[in-house]
Amino acid sequence: MSRYAHPAGDRHAEMMPHERPPLAPADINRINPAIWSRTSTRAEQGALTVGGVDVRDLARDHGTPLYVLDEDDVRSRMRDYATAFADSDVHYAGKAFLCKEIVRWLRDEGLGLDVASGGELAVALSVGFPPERITMHGNNKSAAELTRALEAGVGHIVVDSFEEIARLGYHAERLGKRPKVMVRVTTGVEAHTHEFIATAHDDQKFGLSLNSGAAAEAVRRILALPQLELVGLHSHIGSQIVDTAGFEVAARRLTTLLVQIKDEHGVVLPELDLGGGYGIAYVDGDEAPDIKELADGLREIVTKVCVDAGLPVPRLTVEPGRTIVGPGGITLYEVGTVKDVEGLRTYVSIDGGMSDNVRTALYGAEYTAVLASRESQAQPVLSRLVGKHCESGDIIVRDCHLPADLAPGDLIAVAATGAYCRSLASNYNYLPRPAVVAVSRGESRVIVQGETEDDLLRGQL
Repeated sequence: MSRYAHPAGDRHAEMMPHERPPLAPADINRINPAIWSRTSTRAEQGALTVGGVDVRDLARDHGTPLYVLDEDDVRSRMRDYATAFADSDVHYAGKAFLCKEIVRWLRDEGLGLDVASGGELAVALSVGFPPERITMHGNNKSAAELTRALEAGVGHIVVDSFEEIARLGYHAERLGKRPKVMVRVTTGVEAHTHEFIATAHDDQKFGLSLNSGAAAEAVRRILALPQLELVGLHSHIGSQIVDTAGFEVAARRLTTLLVQIKDEHGVVLPELDLGGGYGIAYVDGDEAPDIKELADGLREIVTKVCVDAGLPVPRLTVEPGRTIVGPGGITLYEVGTVKDVEGLRTYVSIDGGMSDNVRTALYGAEYTAVLASRESQAQPVLSRLVGKHCESGDIIVRDCHLPADLAPGDLIAVAATGAYCRSLASNYNYLPRPAVVAVSRGESRVIVQGETEDDLLRGQL
């Protein structure tokens, strides 16, 4: 059994405390290609460039904080998935980061899309994304959301409760639709990750339990409704997963349910969705799965467990989000103050914080940060990159090494922020959410406008 996945138990998803800070890097100016986007590099004068654009120009033209998205990196990862899973379906998990331009890239590259709310569905439909390539998720879909999904003709709806089965059946009959549905199954297998991003143990809000029999009962209820077409099972075991061990256990357990469905109902379901959650590298030493090896491994797992059970091999669907958009994003900040706490560390305060990246405060995420506006030959100093919010937990990078000559006005870049940063952004302390800028081939363009103080006040009476 891998250390990254295990059967759910009483002590699932423990996070080890920070026992000691990391060692100083051998080269404080290095841009590690395993962490940074595929076009990130140092220019001759030492400034970081992404997509051929100097970050100093980005800061000048668009201000800071600023989300920067490497278009060539993101599109290339979409193509990597399309190639590796050529005989399967790849649906991008829109919750990682979604905007109109991302949807256009998905449409161009031939991928599908997972949405988890009516708002995400609205973004997709607003730019003409093919609805048959959309899967609708959510543990508490409203009547309005289900109605809109039915009217749009989304390809799949993943049901998450007995109430939803009845609700969906009612609205499908009312509208004269027969949607394809999948049952979200909690298999009792989870990623060995933080509690808040582990999603397949029974004691949480998602899905229907395999162990309790709730998933089998959901199948019975769907098959009893002629207005719903049951086509498969869905499972998602968590996030930031770097190997296939958990997927193998989940696939075996899902197969037991497929066999039960065949024996009880004489129905062979043609589809199996193993979800996503594949990890990326955030700091030196992190592992990230090779997409082709991942695809080959998942196909081998599904084929073997189905052959062993005497079932035809279903069509496989995967739902990557972080691995597509995460590495292609950086966040650019300007240094405001540098405060040395003698004997401990240096606190580097930047002009953003937990309002543009809450992941460190939320579940202890780790990141890599570098001085981006220039190179430095100064000694590395143990630092903590913190925001400007009125919270002691307003931390972007808990432990990092930055040069001793860091000064106000310098630019700091934080790598691998393309996923779950803009999506989770807030207006805490009334900070406007930053713009998102796409860079490619030496040019930049705004794809999500930054907010202004007028935006924050709009709607207040």
